[in-house]
This record gives sequence, structure tokens and C-alpha cells, in this order.
Amino acid sequence: MQKGKAMIEDRNYYEIHREEWQTFHQDSLPTLTEEELSDLTSLNDRLSLEDVRDVYVPMVHMFDVYFQHYRDLQRSKSRFLGRAYEPAPLIIGVTGSVSVGKSTTARVLQNLLKRAYPEKTIELVTTDGFLYSNHILKERNIMDKKGFPESYDMESLVQFLLDVKTGKPNVKFPVYSHRIYDIVPDSFEEITHPDILIVEGINVLQLPSNQQIYVSDFFDFSIYVDAEEDMIEQWYIERFEMLMDLAKDQPDNYYYNYAIGKREDAIEMARGVWKRINLKNLREYIYPTITRADLVIHKTTNHFIDELYIKKY
Repeated sequence: MQKGKAMIEDRNYYEIHREEWQTFHQDSLPTLTEEELSDLTSLNDRLSLEDVRDVYVPMVHMFDVYFQHYRDLQRSKSRFLGRAYEPAPLIIGVTGSVSVGKSTTARVLQNLLKRAYPEKTIELVTTDGFLYSNHILKERNIMDKKGFPESYDMESLVQFLLDVKTGKPNVKFPVYSHRIYDIVPDSFEEITHPDILIVEGINVLQLPSNQQIYVSDFFDFSIYVDAEEDMIEQWYIERFEMLMDLAKDQPDNYYYNYAIGKREDAIEMARGVWKRINLKNLREYIYPTITRADLVIHKTTNHFIDELYIKKY
């Protein structure tokens, strides 16, 4: 069932088919090579240079409109208040289900924005780093709800975004490793005064009941990557099998024990995790945020982007 798409059809969105969307740019933009695109594409995702040209290049031109107006508004506000102009970063949120390809979307967008603005700093952060460690999740008996709203340190994520938006230098954020399936102890990265920050994660448009400030309050634009549930499940299982194949000679890899065991049992376990955890999370907490997105990218078979929905107001 196309729950996500059904929620925005006939609502406050323009429905734009790919053939029309690809005409929405006039100037050329340096594009990617096949090798660069391969490095940016997530495991089991599908993305071609044609997709970059037809979908992502027009998207960058659209962001240029937002970026220029954003800067003009900041300058006008400073003049009105009689204050010095202090540029704040434009923040873009990217969300969607596990395995739908949102990480690829965020990375390709970042790379193209760097080409469009070679003199500016374009940063990318994923909210995985703000998951509680597996140790804490086990202590709270919510390891089976990893990825659900309660598994994130939302207070730290909100503070991080506040620090970035208000111009603090050397803002640190934790590092998550998919190899060990956990937060990397005592490991941090940092960013300083980005012009554009892309924040990618399944939870970026959610509204936790115990927060007075939401993550999305800091966003100037948001993107939801959508597909039908059965397709996302297929991509999830395919990715799980590929992760097992990569881990078979890596004893420290989270997927190693699955890789050396009976493959049928591992896949059956993965299907159970999808139904019990990821599908439940998608239906209860991720899908409901789709109507908060400014742009919805809809995918079909083999991750092909066929339609886009952009909010009217």
C-alpha cells in the first residue's frame, strides 16, 4: 500500500512527473563521474548519471532560489533591527524509511551543492550519531526499539542544531558505525560555520511529545524519500544479504555471526526484524511526518524516481 504517497495526493502539493521536473533548470552545473557517483551511492541503492541530471540538478537549482532568498531575508532583518549581519546556515533535512535511499540523496545533494557553491562550506550530518549507545539501550530495555523516537538523545541533537544555527565554532557531534552497529566510544567530528548543513535521518521531522523545541524547527527546507512498503522491505533484505557477504571475513563486524551461520536462518531473522521493528517504526513514526516535508521524492522499482511532490505553501 502506498501510504506515504496517498497521504500527500490531493493535498497541499504540486505533483510533478520526472519528465517535467527534468526541465526545471537552465544553466549547466558540473556533474559527477561514474566513479564519484559509485562512491556516493549507498549499498544496494540504485542511482545513474541520468538520475543526477534529471532529478538532482534541477533540485540544486531550486535550492539556489531558496538560498539566495534566505540570505536576502537575513540581511533585511539585520538592517531593520540595526544589527550587524550574522549569516546563519541554511539547514536542509532529509528523511524517509530505513533502506529507502535517503543517505544517497543527502550525499549526492551535498556533492552537487559543493559544485554549485565552490567557495562555500556544505556539511552533512546523520542523526545516527545521536542514537543512545547499545549499552544504554540495553539498560533501558529498548534495544528492540533502536531507531524509534525513544532511542535517540533528542536533547543533544537539538542542542547541536541550536549551536550550529547560532554560529558557534567547532560544534562536535558523535560518530556512529554501521560496522559495529553502535556509537563509536569517545569519537567525535566537528563542524564550524557551514553555509549549508544537510541533516539526514529517519527522525528529523518527528515531533517528540516531551520536547519544547523540535529538530525540524531548525530546518529551512525538508525532503522525504518515499516508496511502497513492499519495495522498501525488498531493498532492506537485499542490503542485509550484501552486508553479510561483506562481513564474512571480518570477525569484528556486527554481521559476521550472521554471515558464518545458516543463510536461510539469517534472512528469516532479518524479515522478522523488518516486520517487528522497521515496518512498525515506518508506519507509526516515519510515514506520519511526510506531510511536514517541503519536497517528497517518490521511488518505484529499482529505486527509479518517477515523481516529485513540492509543497505549494
